[in-house]
Amino acid sequence: MIRTIRNVVVIANYSKNEVETVIREIHDYFNKIDVAVHVFGYNETIPNSILSCTDIAFSLGGDGTLLYTARLILETHTPVLGINLGNFGFLAEVSRDEWTRVFEKFITGSLFLSERLMVKVTLTRESKLISVFHGLNEVVIHSCGISRLMSFTVFFSDTHIGGYRADGVILATPTGSTAYSLAAGGPIIHPEMEAMILNPICPFTLSNRPIVIPGNEKVRIEMDRIQKTDLILTVDGQETVNLLPGDKIIIEKSDYKTHIINSDKRNFYGILKAKLNWSGEPYA
Repeated sequence: MIRTIRNVVVIANYSKNEVETVIREIHDYFNKIDVAVHVFGYNETIPNSILSCTDIAFSLGGDGTLLYTARLILETHTPVLGINLGNFGFLAEVSRDEWTRVFEKFITGSLFLSERLMVKVTLTRESKLISVFHGLNEVVIHSCGISRLMSFTVFFSDTHIGGYRADGVILATPTGSTAYSLAAGGPIIHPEMEAMILNPICPFTLSNRPIVIPGNEKVRIEMDRIQKTDLILTVDGQETVNLLPGDKIIIEKSDYKTHIINSDKRNFYGILKAKLNWSGEPYA
C-alpha cells in the first residue's frame, strides 16, 4: 500500500546537539516533494487544525521526546518516526543517518508498523473526577519522603488482590517493561503484547511480587486513608499530580494506541541485546 504524505509535524527537543541540523535535513527533503513541514519544540502547543491533518510525526530527541509525542497525537492515530538524538533509544531507535531510507520504505508499505498499547488513568477523589491521563510507558504512584512507606489496596476488576505497603507501585505497559519497571525487578514483555505489569516498588512484604495481567484488565488502586508520607502520581515520567489519602486511581487499556515506525535493520530482541549489553557468555 502506497501512503500519501501531505503534512508532516516535527516535535523537536532543542536540548539535543544535532536537532537543528536534522530539522534542516527534514525541511530540505520534504520541500523537494512539496510536502508541508510544521516544526514545534518540546511542550509547545500545536493547533488542532495542524494535528488533525498530520500524516506522519517525527520525534527528534530520545525516548522521552517520543513518549511526549505519543500522548500529543494520540487522538489522531498518526504514525510516529522517532529519530534518536539521545543516549539510549529503546523507542526512538532510528538513527539520524537512516531516517530517509526508513521513511521511504514506510510510504511504500514495505516497512513494519509497531502498534503499542496505551493506558488510560482516571483519578477520583471523594467520588469526584480529578484528572484523566493517557500513557505509553508507565504509571507510577510513589511516596515523597525517603524511606517512607505508603499504603494502598489493589483490585483487579472487582477482585480484591490485597493491601500493600511499599515505596510505591508501577503499572507498566509492554513498551514500558524495559524502563522503570525493569529496574525495579519487573519482567521484560514484547512491546506489541496486550498485557500490563503491576510492580510494587520495594514492598515491605517480600511476597508482593510483580504480576503480569491481561491488557483488558481494569486495575483499581485505592490509597489508604492514613498515610505517613505525601503521595505523587506520575504518567510516563512527564505528567504529575499530587495525591491525597483516600484517592482512587483506575488504570485500564486506552481506546488509543501508538503506532511507531521501526527500522527494518533491527528487531526488538536485537535492540534488547545491544542496549542491555547482553554478551551471551556464561559469565556475562
